[in-house]
Amino acid sequence: MDDFATAFALAFEMIGALDADLVEIVGLSLKVSLTAVGIAALIGLPLGAAVALFRFPGAGLLTIILNAMMGLPPVVVGLVVYLLISRAGPLGVLELLFTPAAMIFAQVLLVMPIIAALTRQVVIDLWEEYDELLLSLGIGRGRAIGTLLWDGRFRVLSVVLAGLGRAMAEVGAVMIVGGNINHVTRVMTTTIALETSKGNLTLALGLGIILLALSLLINGAIHVASVEAARRSAG
Repeated sequence: MDDFATAFALAFEMIGALDADLVEIVGLSLKVSLTAVGIAALIGLPLGAAVALFRFPGAGLLTIILNAMMGLPPVVVGLVVYLLISRAGPLGVLELLFTPAAMIFAQVLLVMPIIAALTRQVVIDLWEEYDELLLSLGIGRGRAIGTLLWDGRFRVLSVVLAGLGRAMAEVGAVMIVGGNINHVTRVMTTTIALETSKGNLTLALGLGIILLALSLLINGAIHVASVEAARRSAG
């Protein structure tokens, strides 16, 4: 028990002192996850809105695929990305394996279906509410995408934040394609796993505390965005 208490005390001391290794790992984690979520949002938001508003051959199948991909096992995504970017893979010439770019690639594949599927439901709800008004103003389904996404921006923000929370907690896929290389691809989740196995509880706990704090912050932001969205809908 004393060892655990000491480890917690040292972990908080490390955080307070802004330990260089700790800051580097947290910084890379944020860089990778924020970049991946940004790319996933650029793809997933218009894709989800388009699937919600347009009827085309295969739309139902695409919806099923997006919903199924929300539960993709991270290690499977990591394996697929590994095969794509390994030296013998079709993208091997880019030499992305064991780089932050590979980790971003994997997280985009994990997060994009979540954002697209949740955005689809948001846009469906908004279209049912505003379709007659928009059509009477001569705004077709294509032009309505931007209007609906902006009107439902607080709900959309909740969707993007949910994707960020998923990305920040990822360990399996980024471990496979990133390799957890010190000063190159070490992020919070992979470092926690490695340092715990080595018995270095101080660094693992320090990163765990920060990761938990970020998770609470993200979920708090989702709650605020959801409350604001509900308030605007009621108003």
